[in-house]
Amino acid sequence: MPTAVLLLSGGLDSTTMLALATKEGYDVYAMTFRYGQRHSAEIEAARRVAKHFGVHDHVIVDIDLRTFGGSALTADIDVPKDRSDDAIAKGIPITYVPARNTIFLSFCLAWAEVLGASDIFIGVNALDYSGYPDCRPEYVAAFERMANLGTRGGVEGTTPVRIRTPLMDLTKREIVQLGLSLGVDYAITLSCYDPSPDGVACGHCDACRLRLRGFSEAGADDPARYVGA
Repeated sequence: MPTAVLLLSGGLDSTTMLALATKEGYDVYAMTFRYGQRHSAEIEAARRVAKHFGVHDHVIVDIDLRTFGGSALTADIDVPKDRSDDAIAKGIPITYVPARNTIFLSFCLAWAEVLGASDIFIGVNALDYSGYPDCRPEYVAAFERMANLGTRGGVEGTTPVRIRTPLMDLTKREIVQLGLSLGVDYAITLSCYDPSPDGVACGHCDACRLRLRGFSEAGADDPARYVGA
């Protein structure tokens, strides 16, 4: 079985990606970050997902991006709610965490090098997303080039680094459909940026709205718990 490191948040996208990587026969090592995010309930969701899929190992890395702030997810800034689809599709929102994917992928890269793994999975998406600059194909390609310049396996050619982004060109509807076809139980996932302390999704932040629209367009019910539902 080929070995892969997979960035697991416990949300819809990363869980679908894990289901796909498992189906493709990868021996998955999952990495989750406790980075000071206000939606820390996602860590418990990641634990549930990792256990459900029986990953080889699941590590939770502690870093504190609250040191820098600059985001509604890591500072005392309100999470935007009930934004229109047009508003979500334009600009870089305040929920963007500065350099987050670069930091996360660097940790994944270090672990992959130790494991002798070439493949690193990240559930970024360039269609139905919230304008994050570190979710674009150009960014992923640039990081992959850098990774192959800065690792022993990349320089020697023994374990060239591949950043796998199987969801990059899918809409949220297509991601939901893919996950359902793979038998994903989305009830164990959490996508919300501002959930209640017990992990109930708000239903109004950008992440919730994109997720709910994806399920609606797929003709399926979202089994996640929502406040007031």
